[in-house]
This record gives sequence, C-alpha cells and structure tokens, in this order.
Amino acid sequence: MPEEPRPVKAELLVDGAVHAVRLHLSGHFQPLDGRYHWGGRMSGDPAVPALVRAGRRDVLLRCGPADPVPARLLEIDPWGNVRFGGTGAPPDGVR
Repeated sequence: MPEEPRPVKAELLVDGAVHAVRLHLSGHFQPLDGRYHWGGRMSGDPAVPALVRAGRRDVLLRCGPADPVPARLLEIDPWGNVRFGGTGAPPDGVR
C-alpha cells in the first residue's frame, strides 16, 4: 500500500527557470519492475500549470541541497494543482 503523501518544499527546474513549489509526495516499491515509483501533486507557482497547458512534461525536481531528479508533469487537477510522477530516487531522497 502506498504511504500517505507528505508535504515537501521543492524547486521545479525547467528551461533554466526555477519555480518554488510544494509537493505532496508519496511512493512505493513496485516488485513487477523492481523500481521505486513516486509522485503526487504540486502547488505553489502559478506558472507550473501554464507549463502543463503548453505541453511541457519533462522537468527536474530538487529538494534542498539534494541533486535534482527527473520527473514528469502529468495533468492539472480540478483545483489547479499539478500531478507529477517519477521512478528511482525521489526528489527528497526519502523512501
């Protein structure tokens, strides 16, 4: 069962721009492919939903001093938050 989402302050990096966002992040190990899958929703910078509307999907997420990790923007929810996902090490380094 996936863990409960935890709020995390992060930066979304795209095309040289840095957007301050708040992630509600959860994840789980998927035994079928042997990888850790994570994702959730992000809020904060109003430019982020505009990126999704413009077709931007591949971005980097960074939490604190950690190295950025690749993520994918998926969709905008009815409240204007952006759903995102990724595999491997999550942006906050916590599994």
